Amino acid sequence: MERILTVTNSPKVTKHKKTALYVLLIYILMQISSRWLLLPFHKLVMKMTGLASEQAAPITQGWYIALSFAVALILSFILTSRDKAFWNVYQGKKETIPLTIVWGILGFFLVFFGQMIGAAIEMAVFGIEGGSQNTADIVAIAKGAPIAILAIVVFGPILEEFVFRRVIFGSLVQTTNFWVAAIVSAIFFAIIHFDFSHILLYTICGLIFAFLYHKTKRIWTSIIAHVMLNGFVTLVQFYAEPLQKFLQELEKMQ
Repeated sequence: MERILTVTNSPKVTKHKKTALYVLLIYILMQISSRWLLLPFHKLVMKMTGLASEQAAPITQGWYIALSFAVALILSFILTSRDKAFWNVYQGKKETIPLTIVWGILGFFLVFFGQMIGAAIEMAVFGIEGGSQNTADIVAIAKGAPIAILAIVVFGPILEEFVFRRVIFGSLVQTTNFWVAAIVSAIFFAIIHFDFSHILLYTICGLIFAFLYHKTKRIWTSIIAHVMLNGFVTLVQFYAEPLQKFLQELEKMQ
């Protein structure tokens, strides 16, 4: 069985807990910051671009998503860099870098097929159609402001792995077991996406990301899989209409 560091009340452990709490607070503040900052930022974008409110809206949202995620990620990196042992959740040797990359790539396919199974269950049991409104909305924003792609594909996955895999899963797995920690962190991961019709799909993703982290003892494994998944979904969403038109033209030529 995987050996996990025992939690004690030593100064180092207390520092780890504080780091985890601060990273979580940064993420929460980033999520709710739009309540106070989005409107002033929107007015600034309108003033700088000379666009009407409706035309400036996607630009405002895209840049705000990119900047808020970037700031939150930078602050999280600074905090975790000051706590060198923060990532030492497990005892023993971590997986090698090459195998970490291999597991990350394999993890992408695991998540992809896991989502297919989840979608089939949603359709068969609940009659829920495929396609995520949350994903569609974010990609629509990215089409208006491509800078948002950085948040969708890079900043977001890294920050979410810090929060849901290291902070939540990593903290719980030290005092409970893999399944309790994985399920709790996966449910929170699903809830934060605010797409409750597809909560099963997000939960499955969270469970697989937790498994990848647990398997290799490296957070970069789940980050690789998460980045690849978001990149693939974004690519498909961006080129869905041109691809459909291309296939229709091929059918006409036959």
